[in-house]
Amino acid sequence: MREPWMPSPGEEFEGFRIIERAHEGGMAVLFRVEKPGLEVAMLMKVPRLGFGSHPAGLAGFDTESMILPRLGGAHVPRCIARSPDVDRPYLVIERIAGASLADAAARAPLAEVEVAALGSALAAAAHALHLQEVVHLDLKPSHVRLRADGCAVLVDFGLARHGRLPDLIGEEFRRPMGTGAYISPEQLRGERGDPRSDVFAIGVMLYLLATGALPFGSPQGLLGMKRRLFIDPLPPVVAAPGVPGWLQEIVLHCLEVDASNRYASAGLLAHDLEYHGELPLGERACRRARRGPGATLRRWLKARGKAPENPARPGARVNDAAHVLVALDPAGSSPRLLEALAHAVRQSALLNASARVTCVSVLEPSAGLDDERGEIADGEHVQQLIETRHWAAALALPAERLRCQVIVASDAAGALVDYARKHHADQIVIGARASSTLRRFLGSVSSRVVAEAPCSVNVVRTPGEAAEKQ
Repeated sequence: MREPWMPSPGEEFEGFRIIERAHEGGMAVLFRVEKPGLEVAMLMKVPRLGFGSHPAGLAGFDTESMILPRLGGAHVPRCIARSPDVDRPYLVIERIAGASLADAAARAPLAEVEVAALGSALAAAAHALHLQEVVHLDLKPSHVRLRADGCAVLVDFGLARHGRLPDLIGEEFRRPMGTGAYISPEQLRGERGDPRSDVFAIGVMLYLLATGALPFGSPQGLLGMKRRLFIDPLPPVVAAPGVPGWLQEIVLHCLEVDASNRYASAGLLAHDLEYHGELPLGERACRRARRGPGATLRRWLKARGKAPENPARPGARVNDAAHVLVALDPAGSSPRLLEALAHAVRQSALLNASARVTCVSVLEPSAGLDDERGEIADGEHVQQLIETRHWAAALALPAERLRCQVIVASDAAGALVDYARKHHADQIVIGARASSTLRRFLGSVSSRVVAEAPCSVNVVRTPGEAAEKQ
């Protein structure tokens, strides 16, 4: 029997030169490589195929080889080359120079500000992946790297699921595949393809970063992993006194056993981590113990009889979790326009029960002397936030589906577009105010938002009022 191929440092083939072994894992070996004409730092991944190698090694390598070339953006490594020879399989990818999230986890518990920043970057990366029809299904600190600018990069797609490609792992293995500490309850039931499985794994990492402990330990056997189907983790504040209520609220929201009770998308999770000051605190934030034996028994009975669901495409799941951004000007809009905006938002929000509405108003920077400016700005900011919340209250949405923000910026249109892009808005609802000579000459906020927005824009006009020209 021929020995499986494994390159050695100094060897050259297909134009690549092997420099050194960078990492050795149970399923693959990573080599630093270089190639004339390519200035990018690169790694070559070669699967372990010899005696004693993990049976999922080749299926995982084939899965990553199918998925990674189809992905783009800053949150995944660039795929540079794939082997044309089945006897010498390899994958050449961009080498991310930044630190691993595992380095941060080794310093845990971390300050709440750092936990929020790392978690927001991680959730944004997961959301970008989900929008491309892929669920990672093996998120853990060693599979997350951080670029110099703080952007999170997800690596190792061997267990991933692409909504439009064959599921090689699911077809070949009946046993749940994943890492014991991070695998989600639905994965343990054989369900693959739900983006909320990655939200669960992010919740485990947030718990680890905030407390220095893992919420479910590191079980290796299936029986130990299945305890999370019916037993809650200790609340983070019990594991690490001093964890703030807002962070516990977010972590436990991610770790709900039933995926329908978690964040509906990683994008909404990223938003809450960045703007946690506006987070409504509920029972999760106040929890000081696991739920009682009654809840455990009910979950156990439910877990026994629940069959795996047919997975929807990841992109379809994300689309169900719409983020509606309302551009609001409480003082500059007529009562009729404000009511028309509310009607449009109610229609958008009622399309599904997972829609999130964020009401954003833009405040001009205050003018005045330096010693006056701070006090004036604070007063104006508070007043505008109060007016925004008062308008939003009339929407009668549950607290967990509603957020309010005030942005200080001299360029209202630019600020709204940037906010929508950064926080993955699916739709912007904005009012078109009455026209004027000045507005026709300078251009309107709504026309610029329509032209530059990264998503759909619903411009609301009121009957009988002269609308500004687009």
